[in-house]
Amino acid sequence: MTNPASGPSFTPAVRPRDSTADMPCQVGDLGRDMRDYIARLGSPWVEGEITEWNHRAVGTFATLRDMNGDAIIRLTIWSSVRNRIPQDIKAGDRVVVCVKPEYRAQRGELSFIVSAMKQVGLGDLLEKLERLRQQLRSEGLLDASRKRSLPFLPTTVGLITGKATDAEKDVLRNAELRWPNVSFRVEHAAVQGEQSVPQLLAALQKLDADPEVDVIIFARGGGDFQDLLGFSDERLLRAVAAAHTPIVSAIGHENDRPLLDDVADLRASTPTDAAKRVVPDISEQLALVRDARSRIMTRLAGRLQHEQHVVQQLHSRPVLANPDRWLQDRELQLEQSISRIRARTGLSLEQEATRIARLHASLGALSPLRTLDRGYAIVQRRGDGIVRTPDDAPDGAELVVMLAEGTISAVSRGEVAQEGAPEGRADRI
Repeated sequence: MTNPASGPSFTPAVRPRDSTADMPCQVGDLGRDMRDYIARLGSPWVEGEITEWNHRAVGTFATLRDMNGDAIIRLTIWSSVRNRIPQDIKAGDRVVVCVKPEYRAQRGELSFIVSAMKQVGLGDLLEKLERLRQQLRSEGLLDASRKRSLPFLPTTVGLITGKATDAEKDVLRNAELRWPNVSFRVEHAAVQGEQSVPQLLAALQKLDADPEVDVIIFARGGGDFQDLLGFSDERLLRAVAAAHTPIVSAIGHENDRPLLDDVADLRASTPTDAAKRVVPDISEQLALVRDARSRIMTRLAGRLQHEQHVVQQLHSRPVLANPDRWLQDRELQLEQSISRIRARTGLSLEQEATRIARLHASLGALSPLRTLDRGYAIVQRRGDGIVRTPDDAPDGAELVVMLAEGTISAVSRGEVAQEGAPEGRADRI
């Protein structure tokens, strides 16, 4: 007989239904009975809502949620079957699937292998979230214009995440790698379940009221669609929209899109991505500073070289090389200008003198004095006008006689007849 501690047992086989504390059954027997019992279920058609949909190389792994409760089953869709089902199925869709339950005794796992699937509409959760999304969009809470930009280098970063989670470690580790002196204020909260929303709201309120916190990160690792519902809660979304501090949403993985991603000021695909978006890389910044300094020095050296060349060109010009020559040239130009002015002035004076002489000669030719020079006289009545007829100088009128040289006075004796004058005509004096 073999020692039980060192060899196989000779306990007789007992059916699981017949087992007792003294006569237990073997694990393999229980597994085989479970496998056979589950196999009798056949391939039922099941209706539910997809809450998780993950593609892998060998197939797609999904979670189907009960439409009227919280019960779920895990679905396995091999690649050969995936090509026969609608390609646009995603988390949140309401579907009907044909599943074959399989129990793997070797691993103690229960699987539901999908052989067919069809869509029957949006799931209740997805429809509810879509209505909320449209309501928030109509209120302008999803507009890009209301998004606030993040500070270049925040003084303190607020982090809302689960306690001792990979998401917290990823954010802190990557932020410190990028900027070792970065400061964090971490508020732990439940990131799924009924208590998640109240705790998330309390953490947000505390960090938003802290004047030293420049930006707040919501961080959580990936998970089932239903596990992320807290980050699509209307109370949390409106609190985020009303916050004074910029908010970064880093929930799940690239394919996870809770409504917080749309309301937050910035969406990060993962917690690691959030750390990269919020905290600058000190090595990159130092490289940028070095590059900027190099470009400044290059530009400055080029500018100095250009200005030096300009100064050399100015110094080589004749006006600076020999200033006296410039003055001499200007003095010569001035003398030439003065000479031309004098010549033009003299010529102008001569021309005007000649013109005046011609005018004087013309005026002299028209002057009454030329007539007086020939022996004529101008007779005027004293205090009155020129005498033109005998009637203008009656007998006894005092007269003034203007001669070519001088003036004499006379008294009229009236009209007298001149010898040889025609009858009826008399000259007067």
